[in-house]
Amino acid sequence: MNRTAIREQAFKLIYSLEIQKQDNKEEAIDLYMESNEITDINVKEYMTDAILGIEKNEKEITKQIETNLKSDWKLERISKIDLAILKLAIYEINYTQIPYKVVINEAVELAKKYGEDASKNFVNGILASVVKEK
Repeated sequence: MNRTAIREQAFKLIYSLEIQKQDNKEEAIDLYMESNEITDINVKEYMTDAILGIEKNEKEITKQIETNLKSDWKLERISKIDLAILKLAIYEINYTQIPYKVVINEAVELAKKYGEDASKNFVNGILASVVKEK
């Protein structure tokens, strides 16, 4: 499984956790891997790092999203799909060695595939602002 496919699997799990609000993230990762018949250890390592990293840095990641919203927007207004994409991308930008251009491109592709028509521009705009702050 390539990095794009692994990232997409992580996004799907993050999205489901946004909806279900499960406390035990490691159990959720194991259950997701089992139910999707994913056995690749690299996928598990990446997903565990991303999910637990987002959980650990939730306040900072959420603050970055809120800071970069237009003044008339609130976090609650963002679709769960866009929110999951943004959390994963901001985590990768801030806490991994993945180049931000790759992160943004992959996030926009996820937004095109799973989001609404305006999602790709919304995600791109927020992430561009986050990178400018760095």
